[in-house]
Amino acid sequence: MKPRQNHFWNSINLETIKLKDGRDYTIRQSRSRYLFPDEYQAIEDVNEINKNKKVLNYRFLINTGARINEIRNVQVGDIDFVRNSIIIRMTKVRNKDGSHKVRIIPISNKFKKYVQKYVKDHKMQQDDKFPILTTAGLNISLKRSAKKAGIPDWQMISVHNLRKTLETWLIALDIDSLKITQHFGHSVAIASKHYISPDTFTWEEKKMIREIIGGLYER
Repeated sequence: MKPRQNHFWNSINLETIKLKDGRDYTIRQSRSRYLFPDEYQAIEDVNEINKNKKVLNYRFLINTGARINEIRNVQVGDIDFVRNSIIIRMTKVRNKDGSHKVRIIPISNKFKKYVQKYVKDHKMQQDDKFPILTTAGLNISLKRSAKKAGIPDWQMISVHNLRKTLETWLIALDIDSLKITQHFGHSVAIASKHYISPDTFTWEEKKMIREIIGGLYER
């Protein structure tokens, strides 16, 4: 699948400056960049062709919206395959005593089955962690995949954008704001800072979002 040409993002979020040595350097102007569903699917397809293990990284991030450092510390035993949820223990937010503020987030039945199969195929144990790349490593991988997928502004795609993408998709699907803030572990003010109208996406795009994230928060 080739994503549509999204000239909107390309025109407002990138600025090229000239370095002293004559090289061009591209600056990302906004962290609010989110992916349209066809863009995300194109990125995943690039890696799926070769059964690339990076697909696990992408699917974990787009289906949970968790920070990469949070996902990197998830063990098999942190996933409740009965109640379709994940315990996020190494969160960014901390309690007054300095301990991490544990967050429990739901996952779709579709993603649960994918993870179950991965665990079984790789004979993972309860205390095993998933092979999530370093932030720098996955950022490089993501940019390369976005470039191969034909996304014009591939330079500005980063791991953070996958977290932003799921949040934007849930808003577009008209999910309750309280559920969204609890899921991502931040305030309503932060969630609404880059608020988008649900009408930003077409009916076909919303349908495709559902195909990617399954029944997460589906009513």
